[in-house]
Amino acid sequence: MTRLTVIERSPDPDLPQSGGRRPSIAERIRNLGQNRIGALLLLIATVAAIVWANIAASSYEAFWETHFTVGVQDVHLDFTLHALVNDALMAIFFFTVGLEVRREFAIGELTSWSRAVIPVVAAVAGLVVPALLFVLISSGSGQEHAWGVVISTDTAFLVGALALIGPRAPGRLRVFLLALAVVDDIGALSIIALVYTENFNPVPLIVAAVCLVGVFFTRYLRGGRGPVYATLAIIVWFSFLASGVHPTLAGVAIALLVPVYRPNRRDVEHALDLARTFRQSPNTEYARAAANSLRESISINERLQSAYAPYVAYVILPLFALANAGVQLSPDILAAAVTSPVSWGILAGLVAGKFLGVFGSSALMRVFRIGDFGAGLSLDRVAGGAALCGIGFTISLFIIDLAIDDPAVQNEARVAVLTASVVAFLLAALIFRISDARHPGKESGRFLARPVDPRRDHIYGREDARYTLVEYGDFQCGFCLKATGSVEEVRREIGDDLRYVWRHAPLSHYHPNAQAAAEASEAAALQGRFFDFERSLFADQEHQLPSDIVRRAQELGLDVERFEADLNSAEVAARVRDDMLDAEAMDITAVPTFFVNGRRHVGPFDAQSLIRALEATAPDARTR
Repeated sequence: MTRLTVIERSPDPDLPQSGGRRPSIAERIRNLGQNRIGALLLLIATVAAIVWANIAASSYEAFWETHFTVGVQDVHLDFTLHALVNDALMAIFFFTVGLEVRREFAIGELTSWSRAVIPVVAAVAGLVVPALLFVLISSGSGQEHAWGVVISTDTAFLVGALALIGPRAPGRLRVFLLALAVVDDIGALSIIALVYTENFNPVPLIVAAVCLVGVFFTRYLRGGRGPVYATLAIIVWFSFLASGVHPTLAGVAIALLVPVYRPNRRDVEHALDLARTFRQSPNTEYARAAANSLRESISINERLQSAYAPYVAYVILPLFALANAGVQLSPDILAAAVTSPVSWGILAGLVAGKFLGVFGSSALMRVFRIGDFGAGLSLDRVAGGAALCGIGFTISLFIIDLAIDDPAVQNEARVAVLTASVVAFLLAALIFRISDARHPGKESGRFLARPVDPRRDHIYGREDARYTLVEYGDFQCGFCLKATGSVEEVRREIGDDLRYVWRHAPLSHYHPNAQAAAEASEAAALQGRFFDFERSLFADQEHQLPSDIVRRAQELGLDVERFEADLNSAEVAARVRDDMLDAEAMDITAVPTFFVNGRRHVGPFDAQSLIRALEATAPDARTR
């Protein structure tokens, strides 16, 4: 059961928040995070499958070929355990992939072309280059059509591996790789549907289409949506199965029709009001109303992602690895794999092709200044991420069964996929270590990572002023409130020679409403009132709930309807997220953090200290 904690007063970040006891084993496991645990379970299942297949090959094959039948009278379905995993359980995996695709295009990283162009182009190049390399190397083997094996990256392993071996402050790289993986998945799923579908029968797809329309309109039901979604999903899955299209794609089709939206702040506050009412008068009716209101304030898409993610990471993907990674590694098989053009095509496609496609296209876009890389996404980090993209485990093993009929060649291909995944992992680890050695943590935070840009930054003062003071802050931070007095005094002393820039670094762990306040200030900025809204937020740090935010907009004379629409826009959320990722890249862990003339300020932030630092680091002062 998930417990909701409503923090009414944020703790002081300068005070220790935990005792000195050593964490338990259970706490250590929880602290690993879902991505790392999922990747480790996937690795353990892979090793177990290989060991099982080599110690008792007959039992491994017999177990996964076990048949079971489900039906009524003359209508029945016959499945093997292997087919159950690959066709049914993997449909749930592809359903979660579809949910992520839908979310990224609706409210995520792929809503803005300037941010999306880099991962989109890199993903497309990462699909095309490996396929070309595979076809070139495997030419004459009779298996050239299996180029789909090398096109996709395993998102689960990618995220888990990044968590295990990634560089310091990987936030921007993680966003880039996740967006790339979404586009990569779209390409892989499209290729499965268009290239590897046999015995196509369009009639059942008419039934599927009708049910998918029903899935779309189910969102408008006032209650009981869960059973309706489940029933329609099962019918769509059976329709895809009967049509000859791989039934896992039913999961994607359904997911793309599930609604997604950012939480409406009024709905969240209504849910909190009901929770307070329940706390004052505990009874079943209030409890049900509060729980329903909290649930409905979050989109169905995100609720389903949260619900299914643990099952996918901890059960479905490890079972898939156990059922598909059982490669026999006898000397004869290894010798055949070493001399097989299919194996070398897969190895080259995944390791070299993915690297060349992703890194090469990113480097070209960097050279020609296409898209926004952002602070922390240097080419050496992109190189490490490009190497990780060579881990094609799940989709690669999945397509091997679809594209290759010969069991011996299938085994060679599986050996190549596993080898490529290991090589890609080790290559990425090496690149990340070299990158961290080239950019020590202390060095990366000494200078302002993103230059001041009048087109995006909130600037108070002349753009051509002699001195520049950039503050990374948090609207709920008491120290930031004190810093506003220092900044005001500096502005009075220096006057027009100072340009002051505010950037967001909300410490959400300590200040639960800080990120929402930052987004509200960005919504006000779209109406030209950023600094007015900033002063309003600092004037009353204790009251920053949704109703308080809207009240401030009314008091400032903003267009409230437009303000509330902007609050829920992807543009506003992305603007705040960009500043937060920049702060992470510069190792900003406490606020306020000042940069004076592009250099990080260390020491007191009273007015006289800031003025001395500004004068000492001014361009003409450095020249003298």
